[in-house]
Amino acid sequence: MYKAITGLLLAASIASVGTVATAEESPTLEKIRAKGEITVGIREGSLGFNYLDDHNETDGYSWQITLRVVDAVREKLGMPDLAVNKLMVSPATRIQLVANQTLDLECSSTTNNTERQKQVSYGNTFYIVGPRLLVEKGSPISNWTDLKDKSVVVNAGTTAEKLLRRMNSDEGWGANILLSKEASQGFMMVETGRADAAMMDDTGLFGLIARSKEPERWEVTGDFLRKEAYGCMLRKDDAGFKAIVDETIAGMMASGEMEELQKKYFQETIAVRGGINLGIPLSDDMKELYKNPNDRPYD
Repeated sequence: MYKAITGLLLAASIASVGTVATAEESPTLEKIRAKGEITVGIREGSLGFNYLDDHNETDGYSWQITLRVVDAVREKLGMPDLAVNKLMVSPATRIQLVANQTLDLECSSTTNNTERQKQVSYGNTFYIVGPRLLVEKGSPISNWTDLKDKSVVVNAGTTAEKLLRRMNSDEGWGANILLSKEASQGFMMVETGRADAAMMDDTGLFGLIARSKEPERWEVTGDFLRKEAYGCMLRKDDAGFKAIVDETIAGMMASGEMEELQKKYFQETIAVRGGINLGIPLSDDMKELYKNPNDRPYD
């Protein structure tokens, strides 16, 4: 009898140690297990990546990654009915909501850089973008050096604004930098002649053109001013949860699923405004990323 009780106590002790080890490995997983739900970020208008479609349903390339990670978490925790709590975020709120652990996961169009890594961690890069210019076809602006004595609008408070100001000063471009609160406002400034060009990540610019009244009137031009890596944000220094995110993304790349998602959301018609096609081809950088997944930022 004594041996049996001792054995039970030892088993309970081992189980307890196992639980503690899991908690230490991933506080995010322990939080999810305790609450019975995972809280993920959604966006209204990150076209192609994480957006609300014409049926007010969340969709997109990054959203599909979110769903795959959720499935992996369900399997890891043995909770097939794990609930998903969707929380609407914006560029202004998303980082803080992950940093303060309101959000467990945020996959949309968020740049991974060393400055932001002071607050949050990132999973493997899932998309590579870079700031370019939107201009009217026939414009004398074809690249950055053509901005001399021209006005260029950029979203205020973004990494693009900081980069543009630094390069404008360092390279002596002589551009007049204007600020907008959001991309649509910046596009309107170009459309009405208040600005000669708009600057933002190329995927966003293609989205503005696709949604415009006269898509044939506009084009995206210029080299990448700098490459940027989009990644899923998660709680800082949570190795266990990051491993799940990284393995999920690497698996999607290895299986070819990620390339199929790029085609679906960036080269085919999506259900926004009755149907638009962003027309973004798969870049050589993306092809290389699919072969060699990594979580390295460019800055």
